[in-house]
Amino acid sequence: MYPPQIEAIRREREELNKRKLKSGQWGKIFGDGLLRTKTANEWMKQEYGKPAARQLFGSLWFENELCILFADTNMGKSVLAVQIGDCLTKEYSFEPFYNQVDKPLKVLYVDFELSAKQFEARYVKTARLDSYLFSANFYRSEFNPEADDGIACTDYQEHIQGAISAAVSDTKAKVLIIDNITYVGNGTQNANAALPLMKALKALKVKFGLSILVLAHTPKRNTYKPLTVNDLQGSKMLINFADSAFAIGQSYASPGMRYIKQIKQRNQKEEYGENNICLIRQEKHINFLRYKFEGHAREADHLRPPETLETEFLKQQVLELHGKGHSLRKIADELGIHFSKVGRVLKKCGND
Repeated sequence: MYPPQIEAIRREREELNKRKLKSGQWGKIFGDGLLRTKTANEWMKQEYGKPAARQLFGSLWFENELCILFADTNMGKSVLAVQIGDCLTKEYSFEPFYNQVDKPLKVLYVDFELSAKQFEARYVKTARLDSYLFSANFYRSEFNPEADDGIACTDYQEHIQGAISAAVSDTKAKVLIIDNITYVGNGTQNANAALPLMKALKALKVKFGLSILVLAHTPKRNTYKPLTVNDLQGSKMLINFADSAFAIGQSYASPGMRYIKQIKQRNQKEEYGENNICLIRQEKHINFLRYKFEGHAREADHLRPPETLETEFLKQQVLELHGKGHSLRKIADELGIHFSKVGRVLKKCGND
């Protein structure tokens, strides 16, 4: 049973649709409803002559796409996202991720990760001197501690989405960057939270004509294996609703080196897959924390060697079973190793 106000609206709409059916106004019903229906030729005619979507970050992210950038903690997702936003507001690119914008774009960076002081520290040369000058088109949002407590709302996710929508409307932004998705999804990244969240972002994209970049985490993964769609936390729902996705991985061949890999694309064929990853290195250029392109490589050459992972994985298993109170012999039996090896692993980890 609907509340009286909703029931009245529902009946009024039902009567309106009946009148439309009677008068043969099918097109209006289709146009006003959830689905817009036209013949395939009509869709083709509608899109004919419209310019193709422009690149915002090379072939990894195009205009009007909802794109996901994911990586493990401390891989520099935020650093890269701010650098991308800075490029779009100032009409410059960094090799090989060229953009095709013909004028500066307004960017809204919704920052749920850093405090204002932490953000400032990344873009200043010395304390209170030589701060990096961002474009006036670059906007940043963060939680307002003086606002009503959104967590107490009956629908926290809707509360956050409404705030983002208002900020986009106020700034007239054409690019929205969300850092990161966990805070928009009620603090979780499971499938139940992902579905309404991605639907809401899709709706925002259409409503404001936005290009959206969403940052997300990876759960713990086997680092000797290539990065795939399965490494994105809540991957099934998130990736299904995304137009494109790319990830940052750790290079185990060169200390401090990271790499970018293309995970999903719709606008063109794959360019930066496992045989052509982009090597990048983080640096502080005067007062701007950024990434610098170092060349192309095969992902297999930068993954953790299997024997290293085997040793690390074994250590984790031994410590986990030891934490459960299992004896050395019981741990050895479960893992298929000699009990003396269990003892050596625990001794190295500081456990008697």
